[in-house]
Amino acid sequence: MAKTSSNSLWPWLGIAALIILFDQFTKVLVIGAFELGHSQAVTSFFNLVRVHNTGAAFSFLAHAGGWQRWFFVGLGAVATGFIVYMLRQHGGQKLFAWALTLILGGAIGNVIDRLIHGYVVDFLDFHWSFLSPMFPGGHFPAFNIADCGITIGAALLILDELRRVRRG
Repeated sequence: MAKTSSNSLWPWLGIAALIILFDQFTKVLVIGAFELGHSQAVTSFFNLVRVHNTGAAFSFLAHAGGWQRWFFVGLGAVATGFIVYMLRQHGGQKLFAWALTLILGGAIGNVIDRLIHGYVVDFLDFHWSFLSPMFPGGHFPAFNIADCGITIGAALLILDELRRVRRG
C-alpha cells in the first residue's frame, strides 16, 4: 500500500482516456446510424439499438423530472476525483488500479453524454428467453462501452478484495 509517484498515475489515466474515446466513438456511430428506438438484429440473442437513458443503471430515476441529470454529473465528478486520488495512492497495485481505471473511464464516458445530450446513449441489447421472468421479452437493459468498463471494474474490485482477504 505504499505511495506511488505521480508518474505512475499517467499510464492509468491514459488507459481511462482510451476507454472514454472508444465509448464516445461507438456512441457517435450509433447516433449517426440509428434513430431513437431503432434496432438491428445482429445474432439471435444480440441487437444494436439506440436507447436514451436519463437515469442510472436499469433506468433508475429515469423519470425523476430532470434533476437527476445534474445529480449524476456531480456524482461522476466526485467519483472521478476520488478515483484519481486512489490511483495516485495505489497505482502500483495492478489489479486494484485496473479496476479503478475501468470504472473511471466508464464514469467519465457517461458523464460526457449527460453533459452533451442530457442522457446516456445505450446500444448493446442482449436478449434470452430465460430472462423473460425478469425483463420484458427477455431483453436485458441496453448498455454501452462505458457501462462495460464500470461493470468489469466493479468485478475486478471484488476480486481484488477477495484476494486481499484470502492473503490476510
